[in-house]
Amino acid sequence: MSLAPELLAILVCPQCKGSLSHFTSPDEVLVCRNCRVMYRVDDGIPVMLIDEAQPLDETRYPEPTP
Repeated sequence: MSLAPELLAILVCPQCKGSLSHFTSPDEVLVCRNCRVMYRVDDGIPVMLIDEAQPLDETRYPEPTP
């Protein structure tokens, strides 16, 4: 299950209030490049708790190229 575009448009990082990148594979996560963390999405529900954030794995979730 993927997140609704309307939800993605309003979600921000709970720590810095910056924008998030959405990845659906290898796992569905929301990535904050400013804080260098990722927030998991469980069954279509983003877990936006600062204490639950994981360090960003650049090899699995690289920055998109323009």
